[in-house]
Amino acid sequence: MLQNPKLKELSFLVYGLGLSGCSVVKFFKKNRINNFQVWDDKEKKLYKNLRTKNLKKTLIRVDYIVLAPGISLLKNKKLFKFKKKIITDIDLLYLSNKDLKSIVITGTNGKSTTCKLIAHLLKINKIKYSLGGNIGTPILDIKNSNNELIIIEASSFQLSHSKFIRPNFAFFLNLSNDHLDWHGNKKNYLNSKLKIFQHQDKNHYAIVNKKFKKIFKRKGFLSKLTLPSEKEYKKIKNKIKNDYLESNINDENMSFVYAFAKLIKVGKKSFIDAMGSFKGLPHRFEIFLKKENFTFINDSKATSFKSTQLALSSLKSIFWILGGLPKKGDKIKISRFKKNIIKCYLIGQNINFFKKQLKGKLVYSSTKNLKDSIIQIFKDCRVHKNSHYNILLSPAAASFDQFKNFEKRGEEFKRLCKIYGRKYI
Repeated sequence: MLQNPKLKELSFLVYGLGLSGCSVVKFFKKNRINNFQVWDDKEKKLYKNLRTKNLKKTLIRVDYIVLAPGISLLKNKKLFKFKKKIITDIDLLYLSNKDLKSIVITGTNGKSTTCKLIAHLLKINKIKYSLGGNIGTPILDIKNSNNELIIIEASSFQLSHSKFIRPNFAFFLNLSNDHLDWHGNKKNYLNSKLKIFQHQDKNHYAIVNKKFKKIFKRKGFLSKLTLPSEKEYKKIKNKIKNDYLESNINDENMSFVYAFAKLIKVGKKSFIDAMGSFKGLPHRFEIFLKKENFTFINDSKATSFKSTQLALSSLKSIFWILGGLPKKGDKIKISRFKKNIIKCYLIGQNINFFKKQLKGKLVYSSTKNLKDSIIQIFKDCRVHKNSHYNILLSPAAASFDQFKNFEKRGEEFKRLCKIYGRKYI
C-alpha cells in the first residue's frame, strides 16, 4: 500500500524498459500513479501507448526521471544535464514507504552471497524478510508485509543514480577496480558506494570494511559504525560444520554477517547453527563435482582478478581456466598464488591481454574455448602425476565475448566437465 500520497502529484519518465523499468511501470499502475510516460532507446513497441512523443520536452517537464541502472550518464549526454532529477526504482521504494525497514548491501565482490547469508540467518532465526534488487528480483516486485526487513543488493549503477536510499543497516563490503568505464574513474565508483550512508541517522548502523573507516569519519556520516573483524569470525569458524564455508574464500563475507548477527542480538550458538545449513550460490566457488582425485569448481562469477584471487588462494594443484573481457585497469598480480597453479588455459577474444600478464610467470596454453580447455587439462593430467587436481574456472573477466552472461558460461563449464569427466576419468 502506498504510504506517500504525494507521489501521485508528481510526474515521471521511466527511462529504460528492462526488468527494473517494467517493474516501475507495474508499480505506478498498481498504485494509481498516472502521471508518467516511458522511453527506451531500443525497445519501441513495449508500452507503446505510454511512450512519450517528444523526449526532449518530457525530460524538461517531468519532476523525476526513473532511470534504468545500466545507463551511464557519461555515455548518454542528453541525460547528463538532468542528473538532479534522476532517481531509481530503489528510491521509489523508500519514497513510497516512510516506515521501511531495510538492509542495503554493496561492494565490488560478495554482494549476492552476503545477501543470501543474511537471508538465511534471518530465516533460521524466524525473522521475517524479503530479498531483492541487483540479486535478481526487481525491488518493486517483491511482496513484503509491514515490519518485514527488506534485504536489498545494490549495485554501483543503482547507487550512482539514487537520491533517497536510507537503510537501517548499510553494508559496504569491499572495493576494487571494476566498472571504471561506466563511472569514469575510481573516485566516482567509490562515491556511488558511499551513498548508502548519506541519509542514515544516529539510529542506523553502518557495517563497513575497516579500509574505509577514515573516509567514513571524514565524510561525517551519522550512523553507528561497526567494523567487522575476520579475526573475530575465525575464533568460531571451526565450529560451523559446513563444507562450503571451510575455505577462506567467504571469510570476509562471513565476518560481516557475524557482525550483523551481534547487532540484532542473534547469539553465538544460534549463528553457528544457522550457518551450518547454508547452501552456497551457483557460479561462486561452486564445487559441483568430485570424481576420484579430481575436484571441479565453477567460479564463473569472478569477473575481475580481485575476485579470482580468492579462489587461487584457497586451493592447491590448480588447472586454471581464465579469459574473456578484462575489466578496465585490471592487473593480474600472480606472485602470491604462483605455487598453487600447475597450468593456465586462456579462452576468449582477449587472449593476448592475458598472455602479457602471465608471460614468464606461469605455464599456459591458448585453448580459446571451454571445451578445448577441459580436453587439454585431462591430457595434461597424464603428465603431472599429482595425488589431487583442482579444475577451476575463475575467468578474471566478463563473459560477453563468448556468452550471454556469467551464468551461461558457468552452466556450460559444468556441462562439459560432466561429459568429459565420464570420458577421461
